[in-house]
Amino acid sequence: MSFGQGGPQWGSGGSGSQPPQWSSQSPDWAALAEASETRNRRRRWMLVGGGALATIAVGAAVAVAVVSADGKEQASNKPASELPASADIPSDTAGTGPSFEATSAPPPLDPKDFISDVKKDTATLAPDILFPGTQLTMGETVYKKGALASTKNCASAAQGTLGPVLTKNDCTRLMRVTYSKDGVAVTVGVAVFDNEAKALRAKTDADKQSVVQSLTGEGVPVFCRSAICRSTTNSYGRYAYFTVAGFTNGKDVTEKDAKVFTTGDDLAEFTFRQIRRRGEAQASAAANG
Repeated sequence: MSFGQGGPQWGSGGSGSQPPQWSSQSPDWAALAEASETRNRRRRWMLVGGGALATIAVGAAVAVAVVSADGKEQASNKPASELPASADIPSDTAGTGPSFEATSAPPPLDPKDFISDVKKDTATLAPDILFPGTQLTMGETVYKKGALASTKNCASAAQGTLGPVLTKNDCTRLMRVTYSKDGVAVTVGVAVFDNEAKALRAKTDADKQSVVQSLTGEGVPVFCRSAICRSTTNSYGRYAYFTVAGFTNGKDVTEKDAKVFTTGDDLAEFTFRQIRRRGEAQASAAANG
């Protein structure tokens, strides 16, 4: 092998077959530079390769450290037969919070239940309790209260076909009150039954000729006994209530007489509210008792 001109050359005869021959020519500087560059390249590749191996080694060390830090115990080289069985490993290491028994508030009492049957509707009942005070204010309108009346003979305080309707459905009491304003008067009649079913039947059986008898007195003259008046019929719970409204001077009511219609509607609405309040009061007393 020759390492360039000027270097020793060995023949096929072996190390001592020929004496070394020396050349008197000047060195080939280009060849020497190329050989030096080749050696430098080899050295650089070796350094780069060594650096990569070092990087891999460091990465492996970091990975091992991370694995060791995540677990509570170091990795084990024990065979699978010596590892804990799955039944010994807790399925959930999260702490459980305090447990409470499920509770639910009782359903609120229905006020209508207390005014739908005589067995529950036990509060004191009278015309002045259902219609208290001396006047009634609805919105901006003030009505003056007139006479009050109550009877167990329901048919005696009825006109037209209302008497037989009340008798047929076992009316136990009929209470009446009259309110007036500016020449218009209205009488409200509240018929009491033992249960809601009878009150509903009375409402259904009533027709256009079923009218409560107007109540006079306390400054209100006789009205709606022979003149045409406006009447209404309704029920709530075990109560059926009726209105008859007209002019105190005996004038017939027409569809254009808005004041009469408004007066009758106001008193019908007030009567409904009073019956409902009666149920609410009894429901509240039962809930707090």
